[in-house]
Order: sequence, then C-alpha cells, then structure tokens
Amino acid sequence: MMPPPPSGTINDQYRTAKPKSIREVPAYIKNVVGETADRMFYILKLVWEANKSILFVMSFMTLFNGVMPVVGSLIGKEILNDLARAYNGELTDFKIITTLLILNFAYLLFTAVVARIYATVNRISGEIVANHIKVKLMTKAKEVDLASYDSPDYYSKLENANREAARRPVEVLSAAFSIISTVISIISYIIVIAAIGAVPALLIIAVAIPSTVVNFHFRKKNFNYLFLRSKSRRQLNYYSDVMVNKDLVKEIRMLGLADTFIGKYNTVFADYFKGLRRLMVQECGWTIAATLLSTVVNCVLFVKIAQGVFNGAYEVGNYALYTGALTSIANGISTLITTTASIYEGTLFINNMIAFMKEEKKIVPSIDPPRQIVRGKHTVEFRGVSFCYPGTKKNVLENISFTIEPSDSIVLVGLNGAGKTTLIKLLMRLYDPTDGVILLDGHDIKEYDVQQLYNIFGIVFQDYGKYAVTVKENIAFGEVMKDLNQTEVETAAGHSNAAAFIEALPKKYETPLMRYFEDDGKELSIGQWQKIAIARAFYSDSDILILDEPTASLDPLAEQEIFNQFEALRTDKSSIFVSHRLSSATTASKIVVLKDGKIVEIGNHRELMEKHGEYYILFSTQAKRYTTPADAPDVPPEGPPAGFPPPSAGMHTP
Repeated sequence: MMPPPPSGTINDQYRTAKPKSIREVPAYIKNVVGETADRMFYILKLVWEANKSILFVMSFMTLFNGVMPVVGSLIGKEILNDLARAYNGELTDFKIITTLLILNFAYLLFTAVVARIYATVNRISGEIVANHIKVKLMTKAKEVDLASYDSPDYYSKLENANREAARRPVEVLSAAFSIISTVISIISYIIVIAAIGAVPALLIIAVAIPSTVVNFHFRKKNFNYLFLRSKSRRQLNYYSDVMVNKDLVKEIRMLGLADTFIGKYNTVFADYFKGLRRLMVQECGWTIAATLLSTVVNCVLFVKIAQGVFNGAYEVGNYALYTGALTSIANGISTLITTTASIYEGTLFINNMIAFMKEEKKIVPSIDPPRQIVRGKHTVEFRGVSFCYPGTKKNVLENISFTIEPSDSIVLVGLNGAGKTTLIKLLMRLYDPTDGVILLDGHDIKEYDVQQLYNIFGIVFQDYGKYAVTVKENIAFGEVMKDLNQTEVETAAGHSNAAAFIEALPKKYETPLMRYFEDDGKELSIGQWQKIAIARAFYSDSDILILDEPTASLDPLAEQEIFNQFEALRTDKSSIFVSHRLSSATTASKIVVLKDGKIVEIGNHRELMEKHGEYYILFSTQAKRYTTPADAPDVPPEGPPAGFPPPSAGMHTP
C-alpha cells in the first residue's frame, strides 16, 4: 500500500479520511462526492471566466453525442432487416434500401464533421483556458509574500499548479460532459433492449463494478504517488535545465560536470520510475481480470440473442441492434468508469491550483484603511529588530536599533553573512521582523499601504535582474509606473557610466539584450549589466536610494565614481549603500557595522577609525591591499595610505 501524503501538506484540507468501518463508507462516499463537486464547480468557474461560449458548445455536444449513436444503430437495424426481407423475397423495391443507405452515410458524414469541428473547438478552448489559468497563476505569484519563496512546500504548490492546472480543467470538463452524453446513450439503449428483458442490461452493469473499483483505486494511488514525488520531479527538471542553461554551460564544460548531472538525473529517475512502473503493472493486471469477467458475460448474452434469432424470435437486424446495444451499454459503463475516475483524479490535481491560489498573503497593512505615505524626506527607525527566516530558528538579525535621518548617507559594513541584505529586506518590508518594530516617519511600516511603501525605494540588489528586452526597457524598468522617457533613460545611463558602451551597440538603446528571442540579441559582460542595473536606480523617482553591492564586478575606481555620482544626485534623499570596498564608506554620514547579525559599531569614518574597533580592522586590512609594499603597516586613523583612493576621488574624511 502507498503511504498517505505526510500531514501538513497542501492537500490535507481537501483530503477525506478513509473509512475505518463499513458504517463509515456512506459518509466517506458522500464527502468524496461533495469534494469532487466543489472542485468541478471551481473548474466551471475557471472556464466561464476564460470564455463563456465554451460551456455552450460543450452543452450542445453533450446532447448530440448522447443521441446520435442510438440513431445510427436504428438506421443500421432497418438496413439489415430490409436486406433480409429482400433476400427472402418480401421486399422488391430497392429504392427503400438505397434511401436508407444514403441516410446512413449522411448520418456518418454529419457526425464526422461535427466531431472534427468539436475537436478543433476543444483544442482552441484548451489554449484559451490554459492561457487564462497561466495569467491567474502569474497574477497570484506577484502577490505572494517573498517568505513563501523560502518554502519547499510553496514550490510544490507552484510546480503542481503549473504542471497540471493549465491542461486539466478543459480535460475534466470535457470528461464531465461526456459522462452526461454516455448516460443518455445508455438509457436510450436500455429502452431499445427492453424488448428482450432487463436482465441483460443489469448483468452488463453488474460486471462493471470490479472495473469501477480498480479504476478509482489506482487513480487515487497514482495521484498520491505523483504528489509525494513532487520533489523528485523538481530535481529532474533542475538537472535537465542545468545541462542546457546558457549561463552555466561554460563552467559545466570546463569542470566536466555534464556526466555528474546526467548521472544525478538518471539516479532520481530510476527511483521515481520504479514506483510508477509498479503502479502501472498492478493496474494492468487488475484491469485484465475485470475485462476477462466482462468478456465472458458478454459472450453468454450474445449466444442467447443469437439463439433467439435462430429460433425466429428476432429478425436478423434486431440481432445487430440488440448486440450492438449491449456492446454500447458495456462500452458506456466502461467509459463512465474510466471517465469518472479520470475526473476524480483530475479534480485532485486541481487541488494544487486551489491551494496555490489560496496561499495566504501576510505582508498586508495592519490597519484598515492603510496609512498613506507622503512622498519626500523620511525618518526610519529600527527598534529592537530581530529576524529569522521562515522554517529556521537561528536569528539572522538580533536586537537591531538605529535611526536613518532625512538626507542621511548610510553605509552598511560587515563580512558575508553579517545580515546586511536581510536588514534591507526588512526595511522595504519584503519580510516582517520576528521581534521589534521598524518605524517610518514615526509609524510602524506595517500600517502603510504596501505598494506605496515599495514605491519610495529605489534599489539595485546584488542579484539584480537581467531581462531579455531592449536596453531602453531594462533601464526604464526602474520606474515602470511612469511613461518611458528616452531623455531620462539616456541621462540615467550617463550617471551609471553605461552610456559609452550603449552608444557602441548596434542599435544603441533599442538593442535587444540576451539571445533568448532575437538573433541579434547582445550578451553583456557582468560589469556592463551592473551599470545597466545601476542606471535603473538613477532612472527611478524614489525617496530612499539603496545600492546592495551592485558594483561588485566593477573596479574600485569605477565603483567610487558611481558612488560619487549617487552622492551628487541624491540631493536631499536618504541613501543606503552596501559594499565590501570600504573606500565608499569614508564619505558616509553614518556607518553601521554588522557582525553575526548584531550592530557592533555606529559612527562616521573618523569616529570609527579612532575607536580602533571592528571597522578599523576591516578598513585597515583592506587598505593594505592597495599599498605597494607587501608588508605595509596598518592604516593610521588620519586617513588611507599611499595608493588608496585619495580624498579627491571622493574619499574625504567627514
């Protein structure tokens, strides 16, 4: 037996507990039917939102597909009976048979044309609904808290929703309508076969029960297996994507990692496929057994009907009608079983989308209506702020308290892992503190409208985005809410020192970047991309400017030049700068030194150098790298040694 999904997983809220006794079976069935109906309603709502006409077309085809097979059987019966009468000399006018044959082929042509049209409409509908769902998923993704992206459970929701939800709704809805068609056909054939009694029809229905049990059992097991192995599928996708990632192909080739990742892929697939194959083989065996039982019963019934024709109880055409009716009932029951099972399985997969769409957003205003932000100068205060990432217990930041005054120039200093980037994420409310409070202009930032809060920040992250659009669009992404202004784009590029290489590109600012879509797409160096990212910050009309190590791939002089540009252009705005090169810190009004998630020092360059503390050690150690002698002494508090960027380069001591 397959183990149930672990508790706490995304589908727990939709999963009905299995019955522990016979008395619990009716309630279990009722709950399963109710849950499936709820999911079907959700699917109907999705399709209705995408295109209302889809449901009307499906409704028409439901009636058409339910009635037309019976019409065809009745025409076939009349043809055979008339041929038999003609053979016996009872019918001499061949025009009657000709008319029936023409009618039969008109019926076949009509049903074939309608089926072809419906198949085309179904494919078009699938694309429309898939697009609608993709847009819904993307729209939801833009609202989901950043903390969700730290959770493997979130990625399970996203992976399953993306993998299944786009194609499942139309499939499930088509299957549901086909069930109605099948029921109409079965009822019609039962009426036809009533001439020889109800027992044959009841036998056909009875032998379908084992197939029903088998199908539902293995649909559930299949769903549980795929759900539990979501991690394996993500691993398979990751290993295959790594092998074709254009940014990694050089390193993979040079380090000889290709066979390693192919090996990892094969190992995961072998383990994943082993369980899946076992399920397939088990289902095949039980299905063959159920089919054997059904075949034996059909054989007995066909012999009985043939005996009736032999004894003169039925006409030859009636043999075709009755046996065809029994076959159609059997096939209809089989279709009902497999289709109902596939609907049940499909609606289980829809749970993934429902769970994803219900992902709770926690970064919301704490008051209603939210407080509005007045654009301009701001004061920010951290009061006893601590933070640990979701799912962890260790604080990344602990008891952080300091104030950013209007027009302050702040530099965050510390080794990797000190908590600098996390502090910035808290400031922008991408996360909420575990403890403590962050005040903006005297009020908790949780009270403000979230989008308004984001709009006051102009930021360049250390892991900035590289977008496969034109140079102009890449820069204008810094302020997407305003109309694109070519002059401002070029000015921003000038401030970030990007203008020179942009002007040298084939289409200048209209040059497409990256070779994802365009043959003439331009691949930039890391340093050029950083200048584009910094140009975004210059393009934005923000109140607080933040640079989170965006110049790591630039040489020290280029970094200092950009920092000077930032200082000159920020006017009265507050700015926060994170850099491992401490030359930039010398002009800051306030330096915040972080170590192991705690603030160990705050002050300006001169004050901290005079303390001979953590900042002094970091600055002195780094400064020695810029001196000519290998054994140069520590930097004195008065300023940097010879060879270190001088005050004229923007490193004057406050």
